Amino acid sequence: MRLSSAALAAAIHTVALAQDPPPKRGLVFVPNSASPEDDNIWVRPGSVLSWYYNYQSTPSAAFDNAPQDQFEFVPMIWGATDDTAFLDSVQDQLDSGRDIRHVLGFNEPDSPYGGGSGIAPSVAADVWLRNVHPLAARGVRLGLPACTGGPGGIPWLQQFLGNCSELLSRDGERRNCTYDFVTIHWYGNFEGLASHMGSYAAEFPNVPQWITEYNFDHQDLAATQSFYNTSAEYLDRMDSVARYSLFGSFRSEVSNVGPNAAMLNNDGRLTDIGSWYLGLGATGVDPKSAAPSARIGRTPLIGVAVLALITCVAVL
Repeated sequence: MRLSSAALAAAIHTVALAQDPPPKRGLVFVPNSASPEDDNIWVRPGSVLSWYYNYQSTPSAAFDNAPQDQFEFVPMIWGATDDTAFLDSVQDQLDSGRDIRHVLGFNEPDSPYGGGSGIAPSVAADVWLRNVHPLAARGVRLGLPACTGGPGGIPWLQQFLGNCSELLSRDGERRNCTYDFVTIHWYGNFEGLASHMGSYAAEFPNVPQWITEYNFDHQDLAATQSFYNTSAEYLDRMDSVARYSLFGSFRSEVSNVGPNAAMLNNDGRLTDIGSWYLGLGATGVDPKSAAPSARIGRTPLIGVAVLALITCVAVL
């Protein structure tokens, strides 16, 4: 019997489920005010998600009861600011007892489009030194700004780091900007993702990588599922990858990366990719449906029930 593409993807994932994934997998979270009850899915029992970020400096109320050591909140400074609001926010959290271990840099500063923060490298360096750099003294690990997957990303980072060093060296002593890991975004096929990661490894050798936005956008279901399974296995296996977070924790009807890339269908049920991402079995839910669909010839995976339902709207 010849398996369909979807059934083959499910069978591959069954093998992957036999091994516990490393604690790398996280959530890109921006809540949907139209369906706040759906937020609970990401912290349900059995989920392998161990951290999240929300493009902000403060935690999301939906996860107030999630212990930091089990579902770590990672603050982000999204764009440019004239003050030290980000630094003050993170320090206040540290002073109140929240175990902030990592922070993320600017969101796609090399682009003003599609949710990018669009910051000049010289401006970003000044903001970094006022808001992010001081946190290293408190033991917080710093992630470099997350540029787009375009050709201008690494050159932007090179200029940013040069500007940062110039500002730090004004007293005559040459000093470089502090950072602990690089942050990568990618939208495209698996070969492109692997190549893009290789470019970062060449530019920043031996620096851990966080893949904080990635997906194969605007593809058919078989291609999207194949990309997910291949990339998840690869990212889990690569020692150079410290963490990753698939962009897609929202309903297909609001997805800006195509309906098949979303983790939820139109009424908030987990798709196969959404359930797999939580470390669970296939659901058989068509991303474009408004109710769970019975997939003809679908072989059930290990005894995992169709999960209770969720939604997040994410923005680039």
